[in-house]
Order: sequence, then C-alpha cells, then structure tokens
Amino acid sequence: MLLMSVVCLLLTSLLVSAGDPEVTVTRVENLPNRLFYFDDTPVVLFHDPVKLTVMRSPDEGKTWSSISGPREGEAIRLVDHPHNNKMAFIIGRDTTHWVTYNQGDSWQSFETPREASLGASILSFHAEQDGWILFQGRACEDTGKGKWGGGRTCWDETYYTKDAFRTEPQLLLSQTSQCLFARSSPAFVNAPEALIFCVAFDQSNKSGGMHNFKESRLFSSEDWFENKKFVDLGIGKRARGVVGLGVVSKFMVAALKVSEGDGIKRAGGGDPMHLYVSTDGKEWRQTQFPHSALPDLKENAYTVVESTTHSIAVDILTSPSANIGTLFVSSSEGTYFVEALPDTNRNDYGIVDFEQLVGLEGVGIANVVSNREEVVGWGEDKKIKSKITYDDGSSWRFLKAPPTDMNGDDWVCNRDDIESCSLHVHSVTSPHNIGRVFSSTAPGYVMAVGSVGNSLLPYDECDTFLSTDAGLTWKMVQEGAHKYEFGDQGSVLVIVNDEEATDNVKYSYDGGNTWSQLDLGVTVKGLVLTTIPDSTSQKFLLIGTLPRRDSGKGGRHALIFLDFAPVQNRQCTDSDFERWYARSEEGNECLMGHKQWYQRRKLDAKCYVGHKFEDPIGHEENCACTDEDYECDFNYVRQDGECVPVGPEPVPAGTCNKPDDKYLGSSGYRKIPGNTCENRSDKAKDSPIMKECSSARPQEGKVSHVTHEFTSLITQHQYFAGSQTILLQLSDGTVWQSSNEGFSWKQLYEQENFLGVQMHPFASERGYLLTDTKKIYHTTDYGRSWNVITAPEMPNNLGIPIIDFHPTKPDWIIYTGSNNCEDTLSTKCRAVAYYSTDHGRRWKKIEEYVRNCAWARDARLKIDEREIICESYKNKKGSQLGADYNPLELIAGADYYSKKIKLFDAVVGFASFSEYLLVAQLNELAGTLSLQVSLDGYHFSEGQFPPSMRIENRAYTILESSTDSVFLHVTMNSDTNKEWGNIFKSNSNGTYYNLAVEHVNRNTAGYVDFEKMLGLDGIAVINIVANPAEADISGKKKIQSRITHNDGGTWKPMNPPAKDSLGQTYDCQSTSCSLQIHGYTERRDPKATYSSPSAVGLMLAVGNVGEELAAYTDSDVFLTRDGGFTWEEVHKDAHIWEFGDSGSILVLVNDEEATDHILYTTDEGLTWNEYVFGQTLRIKTIQTVPDDTSRRFLLIGNIPGKSDKSILVHLDFSAITNIKCQLSIEDPNHDDFQLWSPSEGREENCLFGRQTMYHRRIRDRNCYVGEKVDQPKTIVRNCTCTPADFECEFNYRRDASGNCVLVDGALPLSIDTEYEQCDGNTDYWYERTEYRKIPYSSCEGGERPDRGKRHECPGLVLRGGLGGLFWGSIAMIPFAFAGLAGWYYWTKGSRPGAIQLGEHRAFGDDSPAAGILSVIASVPIFLIAVTQEAWSWVTRKVPFLDDLFASRTPYRTVPIDDDAEILGNYEDD
Repeated sequence: MLLMSVVCLLLTSLLVSAGDPEVTVTRVENLPNRLFYFDDTPVVLFHDPVKLTVMRSPDEGKTWSSISGPREGEAIRLVDHPHNNKMAFIIGRDTTHWVTYNQGDSWQSFETPREASLGASILSFHAEQDGWILFQGRACEDTGKGKWGGGRTCWDETYYTKDAFRTEPQLLLSQTSQCLFARSSPAFVNAPEALIFCVAFDQSNKSGGMHNFKESRLFSSEDWFENKKFVDLGIGKRARGVVGLGVVSKFMVAALKVSEGDGIKRAGGGDPMHLYVSTDGKEWRQTQFPHSALPDLKENAYTVVESTTHSIAVDILTSPSANIGTLFVSSSEGTYFVEALPDTNRNDYGIVDFEQLVGLEGVGIANVVSNREEVVGWGEDKKIKSKITYDDGSSWRFLKAPPTDMNGDDWVCNRDDIESCSLHVHSVTSPHNIGRVFSSTAPGYVMAVGSVGNSLLPYDECDTFLSTDAGLTWKMVQEGAHKYEFGDQGSVLVIVNDEEATDNVKYSYDGGNTWSQLDLGVTVKGLVLTTIPDSTSQKFLLIGTLPRRDSGKGGRHALIFLDFAPVQNRQCTDSDFERWYARSEEGNECLMGHKQWYQRRKLDAKCYVGHKFEDPIGHEENCACTDEDYECDFNYVRQDGECVPVGPEPVPAGTCNKPDDKYLGSSGYRKIPGNTCENRSDKAKDSPIMKECSSARPQEGKVSHVTHEFTSLITQHQYFAGSQTILLQLSDGTVWQSSNEGFSWKQLYEQENFLGVQMHPFASERGYLLTDTKKIYHTTDYGRSWNVITAPEMPNNLGIPIIDFHPTKPDWIIYTGSNNCEDTLSTKCRAVAYYSTDHGRRWKKIEEYVRNCAWARDARLKIDEREIICESYKNKKGSQLGADYNPLELIAGADYYSKKIKLFDAVVGFASFSEYLLVAQLNELAGTLSLQVSLDGYHFSEGQFPPSMRIENRAYTILESSTDSVFLHVTMNSDTNKEWGNIFKSNSNGTYYNLAVEHVNRNTAGYVDFEKMLGLDGIAVINIVANPAEADISGKKKIQSRITHNDGGTWKPMNPPAKDSLGQTYDCQSTSCSLQIHGYTERRDPKATYSSPSAVGLMLAVGNVGEELAAYTDSDVFLTRDGGFTWEEVHKDAHIWEFGDSGSILVLVNDEEATDHILYTTDEGLTWNEYVFGQTLRIKTIQTVPDDTSRRFLLIGNIPGKSDKSILVHLDFSAITNIKCQLSIEDPNHDDFQLWSPSEGREENCLFGRQTMYHRRIRDRNCYVGEKVDQPKTIVRNCTCTPADFECEFNYRRDASGNCVLVDGALPLSIDTEYEQCDGNTDYWYERTEYRKIPYSSCEGGERPDRGKRHECPGLVLRGGLGGLFWGSIAMIPFAFAGLAGWYYWTKGSRPGAIQLGEHRAFGDDSPAAGILSVIASVPIFLIAVTQEAWSWVTRKVPFLDDLFASRTPYRTVPIDDDAEILGNYEDD
C-alpha cells in the first residue's frame, strides 16, 4: 500500500494515446544517494540519505512504496549483493542490520557483535558461495585517557558468515583494515575456494586505533583463520606496509607502501608504492614498470583502470601539478608493463579519462592533454583531445569527426587534417550521469557529449554525438549537451537536455536518424537518466529537480518513469537482425585470436527486440594465428620483434647422451594465454623444433661459452642497466644487439650508418642510436622495440654532446645539432640547440652558436626543472670554428630559456650534479680561472684555497665524493710524462679547500690515480709520485700507493701480505716495503674498477710488494676482503678481472699475451679453476652487467695479428651450481651469509666514527647469490672520537709528526663560529681550532681537538646551520676526470676514453656509492584505487549520490574502490 502521508509521495498518471510512450511522475522530498536495480529484475531500491529510509519499486520505477523492516532514521547504508540478484543489505546505526533474500519484498533483521566499520567496504562477498560474506566491524573500549577525562580506543575486526547472516557471524580476525575472498571476482578461478586474505596489524597494539602503515601486513587462511599464514609476497619480512588489496578481473593485486628503512630506493620526496600481482593467490610477482615512471608523486598517483581478462591497465601520474598521467598496460601475466598512452587526462582524485566499451574486448576511449608543456610550464588551461584504441592500447587514433553537423553544414576545421579536426568527448573525470559514460551492452552503440575541432570545448558548449559502429564513425544527433541512455539493446535511444530545465525528452528508434519528442507534464532539471543495467528494457527512469515555484505538495524532486514499450507493437524476427562485427577497422578485426560479432537489430527495422534481461550474446569467430598471437616462451626474451634464448636451454631427461645428438626444444614462442587463434599452416609457431645438443645447457658444474666473430672492431658496448640487453657499436658504423647477455646477436637496421650509442642515464630502459642523418632510433623498453625520432638539425661534429637528458622527466631532451657545417670552409658553421618535452615529437629552438646546452636541474639540485643553461658564444656571427677569440658566456634561461639571465661573461665550462651547479669562470684580463658554486642556478660563491696553492693558472679536476665534502685535484706539475698534483678536500659546505695529500700522480690526458671503493664509504686509493723533484729532471716517476679509511683525513701505505700465492716470502722485507698497485692512469679498460658495488669489501688489483711500483708485466694479482686493511696475493702475473654474482665468482684473464683460457674462483681466491674457451685471443676487456650480479661474462678481443676484427666470447657460469644462497635474518647462524664489519678487529675499530654491519656470502659456500643483496647497513654503535675522526682546518696542513700547522703565509679563519654552530637548537658554540671534524663522521665524545673555548649561544637563532655537501664526479673542460665511484654505475659498459663535460650526469648520483647501486634492482611499482575521497568529489558533481550502480560503474571490474581509504587510519610518522 502506498504510504502517502508517511513518505510524502504524489503519483500523477498522464493520459496518453495508444501507441505513445507512458510517463509516470513520483515526487519525493529528497534525492537518493543510493539507487540500484537487482540484476536482471525490474526491482529498484532507493535510499533516502536524509530520512535514512529505503523505498522499493517492483516495476522499474513506475510505483514506489516503503519497505518493511528498518524504521525512519535507521537505514544508514544500502548495499547490494554483487553476485546474487535476490539479496541486499541495510546497515544500521548500531549492531542491528537488515537483509532481504527476495529482492526487498521482505526484510529480516540480524545482529552483529560489533557496529559497522566507518570504512567503505563493510561487506565483502564470495563470487560463487553467495552465503559467504565478510563483515567489517568496529570495536571500541573506554580508556579514560581522553582530553577531557574520558576516551575511547577503537579498532576494526572482521567477522564471517556462511549463511548470509541467518546465524550469528563469527570472529574471523581482529585488528584488520580489510579482508576479502580470493574468489571475490568470477574471473579469479585459480585460487582455493575458501582462501581469504586480510590486511591486518599487530594485534597487541590498540593505541587509539591508530596504526603506522609499517605495521600493516597481509595474511591468508583457508580455514576461516583457524590457522593464519603470513603472505610474504616473495620478499620475506619486507612484505609490510600493505595499504591496498583487491581483485581486478583474473588478477589479485596488493599494494605496499615502502618506507626508507626497508632498503628500497625511495622515489624522491615520498614513499614509493609497490604493486604485487597474483593469478592464483599463492604465487606473487612484483610488477615492473619502465624506470621513467619514477617521479616524485602523491599517493593517488597510480590508478588501476578498467582491465581485460588478459592484462591490467594502470595510469601513473607523471605531471602532478597538472594532473596528467601515462597509461601502462601489462603483459598477460600482469607483471611487465609497457607504455600505452602518454599525457592522459586525470582529475585531483586519481580518476582517469579512460573507459572501455561494454562487451568489446580491447576497445576503449581515452582523453589526452595535447598541450602538456604549456599546462605544466605556464599554467595554461588543458586542451583535451580524445583517442580510441581497438587493440587493447597497443595503438591509438583520434575520433573521426562526422562529415557535417546535424544541419548538414561543414565544420569550421578541415576534416582531412585529423590532428587538428577530430571529435573530442567529455569522459569519466567530469561525470554528468550515473553509470558508464559512453556505452552499454547495446552492441556497437556509443554516445557522447563533445565537440569537433582542435580540442574539447566546455560541456555547455558541446553537442551530442552517436556512433553505431563502436566509434569508427560518428554523427551529430542533437545540438547542445544531453544526458543519454540506451534501451532494448540499442533499438531505442533516449536523451534529455542537460544544459537547462526541460519539460520533454527525445527518443529515437532508428539509430538517431529521426527523433520524437515526449512531453513529461512537469519541468525538471534532469540529473540522472538510467535503465536496467543490461539496457535490454524499454523502460527508463529520469531523476530531476523541479523549479522552486513548482515544488508544491509531495516534494521538489521527481522520479519520472518512462515506458516506450507501446511505441512498437511487433517483436523483431530473424530478418530484422544483422551480423555486426566489432573492431571492423581494417587490420584490427582479430584480438586474442578471434573476431567478435553480435546479432543486432537493423537500424531501420520497425520492431522491438524484447528478450528482456538477456544480455546480447557475443559470438567468437577464431582467426588464423599470426605473430601477434604469440609471446616469448619461458627463458626467452623479445629482441627487435624476435624471441631469443636468454642462454643455453635445459634438455629433457634421457636425451643428449652423445655429443652429436639432437633434442626437441622450444621454438622460443608460446601462444598468449587465453588466445583462441587456430593454426592453419603446416607448422605452428610454438611447435617444438630439433636442436643440436652442443648448444644445450651443460651439465651441472660445467662452464659453457659461445664465440662470435665480428667483421670489424668493437668500439663501444653498452648495457641496459637492470636487464640482459647489450648494444655493440662497431668501427664500420653498425650496431648489434643482444637480449641475452651476449649469447646471441642481431644487427640493427643494416641500412644505417650509426655515429654512436647513447643510453639515458636516468631511465635505464631507454637507449638512442645516432645516425649520420636527422634520424635517431630510440627504445623505451630495453631494446624490445625501436622507434624513430626526427631531429631538427643534422648531428653536430663539433665535439658537443648531441643529447642532454633531464634527470626527472625522461621525455625532456635537449638536442644540439649543426647548421652549415658540411663544408669545412663554411663561414656560417654553428651549433644550434633545441629542446623537446614530448620525446622528440616536437622541437623548439633554444639558441645558436652554443658550445653546450643542458638542463640545469639535477637529481638533488632542486631548482626550476624548466631552466636551461647554455655556454653561448658572445659574437653570433661567422663560423663557430673560427680561430678568432670569442668569449663563451654562461646564460641561464628560465621557462625553457624564454627568460635569459647572463651569469658570467666568460667561462671554460659548467656542470650540474647533486645539489650544486659548478662553473669554471675565466677571468679574461688576468687569464686565470676560478671555481664558482651555486645552489640555485643564479647566485654563486667562489671556492677559497690556501694562499700558496691557488688554482688560478692550474688545471684542476673535481673528484668524486659522497661523504659530505669535495675532493679536488690541482695539477702542480704539467710537464709531459712528469705530471702530478695535490688533492684538496673541502669543508662540509664546499667553500674552503684544504690540502689533503701532495704529489698525486696524473697522466698527460688529465686522469688521476684516485679511486673510491664502491659500497663502502670513505675508502679511497691513490698513487703518489714519491720523487717529484728527481722526476722533474729525469722524467722517471717513482710511484707508491696510499689508502685512506677516513675519507682523506690520513693516507697510509698499503699493508703487504706476508707471503705470495706460492707460499714464498717476498724479497722486500724492510719497513719501507708495502703493496703498490697500478692505478687508473694505466688501466687499458677504465671500467675495470678495483671494487664492485655488489661485493662489499672486495677489491682486486694488479701490483707488487716493494718500495715502488714495478712495471705492469712484472706485477701479480692481489685481493682484499676487508676494504683494503689486509691483502693477499691470489695469482701470479698481471690479469684483468671481473666480479660476478655479487663476488661469488671472480674471473681473471691474462692481458699480457694471447691466451685461450680464463681462470675463475668461487671462493674468493682460495682455489682457482681453468676454463679453456678454445681459441687463442688477445683479450682487451672482460665485462658483465653493471651491478656485477650476473653469472655471465663477455670477453672482447682479437685474434693475434688481426687487429681489425673483434672476437666476442660469451661465458656462462650459470650451471656451475644450482644451489641458491639462503639469507635468513631471523636465523643468521643457519644460512649462507655472515655479518661483517669493515672495521672489525682492525687497527681502526670504526670507520667514520661508527661500526657498520654488512651481509656477505661465506667464502667457501657452494651456492650462488642471484639478485643483489639489500644491505641493511646496520650501525651497531657510534664510537668514541679519536684523532682519526679529525682533519686539518682551512689553511692548515699536517707536518712530519702528523700535527696540523698553519700554512706558510696563510691566515687562519676567524675563531668565531657562532654563526655556524648556533642554529637555534644548540646551547654552546666553540672557538675554531687548527682541527675540524671529518664531516661524515658520527663519533661521539672522546677527544675533541676541533673545539676551542666554549661560549653560550645567544638565545634562539632563526637561521639554520650550514648544510652538508654531496658531490658527484665532474671534469671541468678542458681538464679531465679521474674519480670512478660516482660514475661507475652509469658508465660501466659504456665507451672507454675521455669523459667530456657535457656528459656530466653520467658521473653523479644523490647517494653514497652503496646507495647508487640500490637503484639497479629497484623498479617503480605502484597502485591506487578509486578512493573514497575521489567518490566524494563525484558526489559533489552529482550531489545526491554516494555510490555508482554496482554493475554499471566504469570501475566495476575494480572492486577495490576504497583500498586507499584505509590510509586515513594510519598515523604516519
């Protein structure tokens, strides 16, 4: 019975003639915040958010009545059952709730032990067992600790029912934030039926109900948590900080928020979100995005958008200030993501303009921002363009504009130019109706509000468009913006004016060709137009608001029922239908191996479809298999379109008993899971093939090799860091690629002549092949595919870096080409620089007559990211190569060089890295140099040196340092073959430089014998000239080695071993005998460093025991395992070396003469094995992946007497053991690693005032390490200060007795340090002395020779103290570079030879050497779902709704719409 007096309803039936649609108006006082249809039924429920009541309609909205059960004010929330169309739930205010088992006809109350949680996911459902439901409740207890005497502590608990609350629910788990069934999605079928996952916290902590996200872990159970299992996601104890969990189609995803202490590289300013994926709830894989997706981002920067059953689509926010992202699509297993669409449009809440078309696999519409650069740079309004994909994001195209507008007039733009004249549509980020934006189950029907032109117009300036072929073609069907809905499988279309109040709707039965008008009898502002979720009914529901003058009795809002069934009296027969193929565009008919087609009503048929509640059936017609239907098989990788093996293939048991046998092995391909294509050829692409046993994987314990002969010399080799891909450049201009660490090779683009190979130093998946034309080949996926950039000029041959890369924006590049330089006699030859912010799609000119242009910003130099700095010739005329003096000005240009400021009138060079911008200023009148340093790119300070050692007329090199101070080598003797200099070390702010060590050896090219140890801070090795005066006359240097363990505070000879590798004592036995080693200046391969980033404490070197360094050919191989404190000789004769598998394999090869074998050890030199590779070669270098974690190596050399051709030998040690080393932090006494401290038991008990522990493999364990070990770098204790923690203050030097004395003729700095020490938090300041504490030291107490007389600080000082410095490695042109550690990671695998200033970013990083390499294994993994905050934004746009139609939301396949909401319950410290 209708309770008009209670619910204030007024029903008005409008009289209509036969054959006309029927209209029924129901007035209500309040708009609903929840309205849904029970699936495949005519029953609708309506939740009033003001009265907290629920209304029900049994006839699709024609009549309404109050439900039985909860009284007014008791229905807090209405929840439908997503997998049962008879059940729904009403959540009450306390512990009483209601359930219906008959579509709301009757309701039964049930009790829960706790009141409902404040979160969004109160109920979680099982996809198959509809009675299995999880209830999220909130438990509270009084604590008496409140601010006003009271207080409550609250936490969440999860309960379960197996019978849909017919009996009392039972406790599942306490201290949870979220629980769900693994089978919560119908597509997720591989998990056990009863498997449940819970994100839960430490149950002993109930402090205020607040939790730090680090306490959040993932647990699972198959017996309702009678037994609980910790889910480690394959990463062990580090699987904590779980902040999101959900099921997307066939994938389960878990999101981890990773803290800095977990040993994982943080992405700039915030904690990164890591995403893990499982397809069975058992095995988890960390997803891998390209490294370019690692900007400093907000938490809602990662949105899982609609995904198919064979991939996940994730949009990543790449321009936070402008809400612009990039869409990535995963591989079939959900692990590897590739870029699908850049510059996607998003809103503030992470909602992305992307929606798939219902029922059409792989077809979707997205909006992109075409003017990203202007939006980010100058705050311009977004220019939105729409694109469509028919192949699951692999390719995109603009929406084709209709031929004319609805009046037959041409558009103001030219339709033939689709770039500037296409259709653009409003999408998900600006909702104007409920449910899906573009489509329904009506096959092929798509409607949108949009505009034709260069970009999308505002909504109220747009018109309404329709496509009946899935977006291939469009027509304009109404002027102005309208809400729209599909009915009867698309046979009836209904629209209502969305710009102003109206008293009618329009409808069409012929695909929008003609429209009829239906009067409503009332005037309303339409808010929602909807129908049953599958769009198979001819009945619709319009929700609107009446003008205030018409509100009258019954309420101001109206539910208007529209019934179009009377219009058509005849039901369609077979002849009224046609077969319609989805994706009918040429070349795109097949997706996942089949075509899709539907039977649908012909547009001009005068009939109705009927078949209410029956979704249109999609038919599949299998296609013939093509290459697109296959992916690489296990242990194969894609290289330039082909699948190649990662190494020798394991052979089936019982085969390969004889050397000349063959076996049946993988073709390298497998059909993509879920693909239904049919093989119609003689042999399928994935059919096994016969292979030679000689190419198979060797037996366990054996080494294998493959030899490749190239027709010319290898001049350059580059690894893609973090992958198995290598590029080779040969002297004949060819480039070769291997995707399996050199096991096999393929030539790239045989028709091209390549000038060079350049890797992106900040995005390891990107590489560039420079040709002798304007064509540049580039990859953004580690060489799996290559594309072409067209440069604006020919590449320059002026010695200027051709490409400069931005440190945080991978698509931002600067290109420097040349103009009029083809003719060597040209009088107008000049360099011209351009920049691009879209990876070379568009170029804008920067400046002409430049010697270097680069982005000013660096990883830690946090200045304007749009600033460009150029060395620009003052006189811009003539030839840049002319002999006349033309000063180089240094120009800083803000806003992409549009606002120029001259910094210096004359410079020699500049470089930016870490926090600083360094400039070598030329004082033209005096002909001297000065070092200028800036923190902001505009204001500079000059470095200060002792008076007798100024650098005005001397060559200098800034050496690497990562320990809060700068090392600077100044050449004191530059005579050929007599070169040496002094190393100066700065204070912590980089302004004062003091003498650290004298007479350091350098060579004619400017390289210095100075090398920092990788992985351990503060250890460095140098070679000094012990006889500088004598060498100046004789030209023969007497070289000796020195080592420091306190960052240059003191330098000592290196302790020699007691005996050689044969057990014999050394001839030299005096106290002046020490270990001497050959340094960087003699190294044939500058990448062969003493140490390895992944083998902490290990160093290898070639040298001798004596009073001076012997000739290289008279030297032997030495090893240290403790950072250079002690050494042992491990082999006779000089060899070059390489580290593998984090030091578990060391490989030596003779480089004194031709050889046919290598030596290797798996116990760090205790025993050595010989492996013969069968061909006598003169080896030039031995290489492996940059982080030294692989067990595969490359030997590059040539046959003796044939120096014009290179031979490459691929060595594989993978089979020498199959046992993986075990690291157990919980039980360290029963694993394969030991905790080791570089200071343990040595003369210096601490390094930098602290004792630090590292994990390293026990020396004689027969196992391999595999991926790089995350070093905890646990500081056991800070040590008492000793003299080793101090160095001389500015203008002081150590005398023969080791004391700090004033330099002759120098003045000390002021003793007043109040400004430096009184920072507002310090009570006292101390007068300056002749000593200063080493900046990186953390020692406490003990002797403090750096402190003079004590004074009280004068109260609060607002200015802060002086910050520390972290310097990378830079060479100031024309001076060369010597330090290695800072550029090791980026240049290992790059070309040998001089380091030019323009490549400066290759040498620096923002962390110590140990931290530099932590980036290697780090992959940006992220997730965010549609948050509650995002939905609150939508409800402000459509203010009466707080939920979407459960089965019609664009995010309906992402049932994790509140995953991130639990972040609000965390107290992040």
